[in-house]
Amino acid sequence: MSNFFNTRLEFLRSVGSQKGLLLGKELGLFTYGDLIQRYPFRYLDRTQFYNVCDLHEDLSHVQVKGMLRGKEVIGEGPKQRLIAKIGDGSGELEVVWFKGVKFIQHVLKNNTEYIVFGKPTMFNGRPQMAHPEVEEVTEAKPGQSFLQPMYNTSEKLKNYHRLDSKAIMRMVGELLTLAKSHITESLSPGLMQHYGLMSKAQALQQIHFPQNSDLLQAARFRLKFEELFYVQLKLLRQKDQRKAVLAGQIFKEVPTLVDFYKNHLTFDLTGAQKRVIHDIYKDFCNGKQMNRLLQGDVGSGKTIVAFISMLMAADNGAQSCLMAPTEILADQHYQGLKVYADQLGINLGKLTGSTPTRERRVLHEQLRSGEMHMLVGTHALLEDVVQFRNLGLTIMDEQHRFGVAQRSKLWQKNPHVIPHVLVMTATPIPRTLAMTLYGDLDVSVIDELPAGRKPIVTVHRYDTNRLKVFQFIRDQVALGRQVYIVYPLIEESETLDYKDLTDGYESVSRAFPEYQISIVHGRMKAEEKDYEMARFVKRETQIMVATTVIEVGVNVPNASVMVIESAERFGLSQLHQLRGRVGRGADQSYCILMTGFKLSKDSRTRLETMVRTNNGFEIADIDLKLRGPGDLMGTQQSGVLDLLIADLAKDGRILSESRAAAQALLANDPELTHPDNGNIRHHIESLPATAVNWSRIS
Repeated sequence: MSNFFNTRLEFLRSVGSQKGLLLGKELGLFTYGDLIQRYPFRYLDRTQFYNVCDLHEDLSHVQVKGMLRGKEVIGEGPKQRLIAKIGDGSGELEVVWFKGVKFIQHVLKNNTEYIVFGKPTMFNGRPQMAHPEVEEVTEAKPGQSFLQPMYNTSEKLKNYHRLDSKAIMRMVGELLTLAKSHITESLSPGLMQHYGLMSKAQALQQIHFPQNSDLLQAARFRLKFEELFYVQLKLLRQKDQRKAVLAGQIFKEVPTLVDFYKNHLTFDLTGAQKRVIHDIYKDFCNGKQMNRLLQGDVGSGKTIVAFISMLMAADNGAQSCLMAPTEILADQHYQGLKVYADQLGINLGKLTGSTPTRERRVLHEQLRSGEMHMLVGTHALLEDVVQFRNLGLTIMDEQHRFGVAQRSKLWQKNPHVIPHVLVMTATPIPRTLAMTLYGDLDVSVIDELPAGRKPIVTVHRYDTNRLKVFQFIRDQVALGRQVYIVYPLIEESETLDYKDLTDGYESVSRAFPEYQISIVHGRMKAEEKDYEMARFVKRETQIMVATTVIEVGVNVPNASVMVIESAERFGLSQLHQLRGRVGRGADQSYCILMTGFKLSKDSRTRLETMVRTNNGFEIADIDLKLRGPGDLMGTQQSGVLDLLIADLAKDGRILSESRAAAQALLANDPELTHPDNGNIRHHIESLPATAVNWSRIS
């Protein structure tokens, strides 16, 4: 692309300096490139004309062609309005304006044919249209027939500066005329032929001003394919370059691991766990730095896979660390693994914010000398004072809780050779999202639960069934089980009519006076939370009333019932995470979703999905469709991926095709030196080094 697209918008004839400043401030549009890639969010159908007699309120925007039979101004002052009558032989449409009355009255001519376009309503049984677009029918322009683009704008631009969708449409039209000779092709001829793609110039013309719906679909496909192709090309090149450049320690010897398998592991690993361990061992043996994402549902056995990976490092003279987002989770990992570490003579330490200074000194010394083989902890691991003799493996649990800067700080703990990286998550990531957000990582999935685990039975109950639910809780506690009751809010909200924690705690206490009850929420101090959690773990309390702080938390095999109040308040992935707090032991576990009768369509879909399936990946895919990628990852699309037109929730097929195309391209021409790939190479070279989305016009 030439520097034409870096030209500031104020130089466009229809913009100027004042509007240019406003468009930058309100919409983030600064250059010609920004505007030409501000794609319409929908289109109004101007290809069809309606008869007046067929108009009704359920129709969206429609156009009518008819004769202006009369006009009159009614009322005075601020209540003044202009009413005109448009007749087409089938009936009469009343058209009304409350603003700009004098100007419009002067422009409109009686006994002249007009096209009016707007939203029809009914008033006193007659069709009416307020503030429509009006255009006179002339011989040169016999009638509108096109798909009209609609652009997002802001209230400030619309109300005070008349920069509405139509104004942006005019700017884009002017820009496209100027840009024709500057739009160069950014994909190779081979790719375009193989996927039947229209040219970049045609796609930009048709996405803004489509001649028909077929050409609009073809333009959308071209631009989505290109965008996702460049996302994948960038990720795959990063991955290949990293593997080519970054060496990793080789962990081939595994005597302690063999001893662990033979003499200390008390259960059989699942096929999925064995497959993942094999993937990791292969990475450890190839001399390149490992970067692997391990996905597995709550309770699928990721922690033991992590420990086995750490054993491989220890067997080869390297240290490893496992970082968790909370003290509770770090302590759970530590307690679970310490039993095995002690049996094998492995020195395993724990470092969190609450580790006493005296213990820290010993710990730091043992890490520097290499006496300590493994360390489990929280963000405290990132402190500069924490130095290893030879850190060979870093494992992050629920890594989406850690920023990029934090992760890289951990890798810098070994100045000689970058440690291998294993990233673990119990939040199932939809395939399309994993391919884009983690496309530069190798992905392993644990997709089966350990033997003996029974699937959790999930039911949806309305508040009117509360007494029956309480009786069920009583029966379960009588069998020696424990119960979680989760609420969405801590205190009552005036605007949200949901069960809140404080009110819930009181009603649960009244309903179960014979039981001990814990309460845990995010506003409590860490030591208070830990104390209440510990009471529950030791079975001193039978019921835990909590907010979502227990979403990723303590492992209590004896807890077999999860009651989620106002379940419609929670997202699907959050409901699934909460459900995963039970079902950790051999007993049959239950999840009860409590709601009122008033439920939205999306809420019903979420609840029905929870009742129907325990498969985290299926749940994640549905969640992505309901919520979109921005909400799902806690980062807006524009932040991480900077997507302009592709939608990861809907464009999975295009994403798969574009990734396959990028893989094939790099396999055949990794340096993009072949003449056929000149367009792609030139396009990448034209981008600034900081570019996030490589398909953007530069």
